[in-house]
Amino acid sequence: MTTGRRPKTRLGSLLAALAITGASLLLGLPAHADEPSAGAPSAPKEAPRVDLILDVSGSMTATDIQGKSRISVAQQSLNEVIDALPAETEFGIRTLGATYPGNDKNLGCQDTKVLFPVGKTNKVEAKTAVATLRPTGWTPMGLALRGAAQDLGKGDATRRIVLITDGEDTCTPPDPCDVARELASQGIHLVVDTLGLAHDDKTRQQLLCIANATGGTYTDVRTPQQLTDKVKQLVDRSNDTYTVNPVKTSGTDKCESAPVLAPGVYSDREKFSEHRVYKVPVKAGQELRASVSVSLDRAVNRDYGVLLQATSAAGQELVRGTDAGSSRTDVISTGLRWSTDDSKGYVTASPTSSAKDKPDTNVCLVVSNSLAPQSGVQADPGMPLELTVDLASASPAPEGAAMGLGRGWILLLTLTLAGLAFGLVFGWIARWRIAVWREN
Repeated sequence: MTTGRRPKTRLGSLLAALAITGASLLLGLPAHADEPSAGAPSAPKEAPRVDLILDVSGSMTATDIQGKSRISVAQQSLNEVIDALPAETEFGIRTLGATYPGNDKNLGCQDTKVLFPVGKTNKVEAKTAVATLRPTGWTPMGLALRGAAQDLGKGDATRRIVLITDGEDTCTPPDPCDVARELASQGIHLVVDTLGLAHDDKTRQQLLCIANATGGTYTDVRTPQQLTDKVKQLVDRSNDTYTVNPVKTSGTDKCESAPVLAPGVYSDREKFSEHRVYKVPVKAGQELRASVSVSLDRAVNRDYGVLLQATSAAGQELVRGTDAGSSRTDVISTGLRWSTDDSKGYVTASPTSSAKDKPDTNVCLVVSNSLAPQSGVQADPGMPLELTVDLASASPAPEGAAMGLGRGWILLLTLTLAGLAFGLVFGWIARWRIAVWREN
């Protein structure tokens, strides 16, 4: 089972299209009172940065992944990930439990170090360093998380830690969950994704807690290919999304008190089976484009869905978008489009003076879900969601129905006459050939 956050996956081309055009339309649209900007920050110039923490503790010698040892599977996957690294990504590797073979816990719980520093990757050197690893010691997970955060440094771009481990922390304190919450509270745009090679409930809950605290993902790894694919996906996700840091907002349960959003990308948390409402002012001649992605960052019951509605301030539905799943994906997302219209139901290419004088239409975006946690899974905090809002010039009205219908009749008449002429010629040739055959 794999659970996870956004990405990209389903949001993909829709999010890109929504985000590109929003910046040019920010003027005149109010932002949420608590937000320093309109929600579409300029792209930072930093490169995406990823630090991978690899557990090299003694338990990684276990041979329970399709007959292979956990460490060999991790090493092979890392080699493939390094080969596929995007040129612009700054990548590093930190280990835990890789150097101290003894029984002194005080020493073993300090055993975390940089194997390959975060930066432009020399792939030969990185793969050589990975090949030298041998399972050795303890599992100081909390200390390794703090070290990885320091490896990545500070900045405006989102940075990502990918933790691969086969067990729970054996060195508490510090508790790795508390460390993850500590990092999240610093507001340093840091996401921690966790991948578990062992499948006991205690380890799973700890890794889920770490991921949840930072808006990251947890993956229960069962095969070598799954590990490789997931790490590649996380590296690609960092590369694809680092340029826009979502602005935190907080939806309400009613349109009247909902935060007012300008074009941009926003993050929030939604509880199971909850409704969260946001407000977007739409001018005459504009088209609202919105999408939402809800990350399944913990185990949920099968058969679920997410609903995005655009409603009037009075609660009348204008349009909706839905998506459904059955626990085979790590994110669920949907989108919608809506525009103001004239009396004929079409958007005008150039609004009339009366249209220009019309007040903004306050459209309420309602995000709902039918998610339910599996037994024993914590319901708090809510599921991470990302909401993308864009306002673009509305598409011109289609040409008049009569004009389009006229062209259709002309085409139909042309085809009919051509068919009739072809039939007459073919019939005449056929009769001529029959007459010649009879004479001979």
